[in-house]
Amino acid sequence: MRVLVIYCHPNPESFNAAIRDTVLEALGENGHEARLIDLYGRGFNPVMSMADLQAYNEEGKNLDPFRDQADDLLWAETVIFIYPTWWFNVPAMLKGWLERVLVPGFAFEMPTAQRDHLPKLTNIRRVVALTTCGATPWLSWIVGQPGRRTLLRGFRAVCHPLSKTKYIAIYRMDSTSPDQRRSHLQRVRETVRRLA
Repeated sequence: MRVLVIYCHPNPESFNAAIRDTVLEALGENGHEARLIDLYGRGFNPVMSMADLQAYNEEGKNLDPFRDQADDLLWAETVIFIYPTWWFNVPAMLKGWLERVLVPGFAFEMPTAQRDHLPKLTNIRRVVALTTCGATPWLSWIVGQPGRRTLLRGFRAVCHPLSKTKYIAIYRMDSTSPDQRRSHLQRVRETVRRLA
């Protein structure tokens, strides 16, 4: 299977980095092909400028700055997002990536008066979100888990209509014990092993 890992964390020593390493290791052990987009590592600019906004609906031109990442998305059968939950949502860096790379004509066709949007990344049949969260599960649920919805509903909407989704979070991240972290990494490893 071809798996694209989208990684979003500025600290190379973070627990998110340990999750990334676990995912890449497990993918290799199970014979999957993997590519990594490290948003902070690449210095991705998440800010949409006025020029970007003006070109947003110009198919082809709107994708010019992101051809390499578009190629990675077209190559992938599965996309795994690894990120911290900040203010109950995906980080601004990841949100900006979604806004700037998943443009009309590439990721989807805009809706018309006669029909809804049309997904174009139908090669992607599985979406996995792996996150760390400082809040409790209860508070995250009360707030509505906007990050989870952004990826497992929003991003999924541009993928194959029958795409499967998986969401794994470690909550109360700032007070977890080493044993809890090891257990979580094992859960991540087992999830990757079950990808088919």
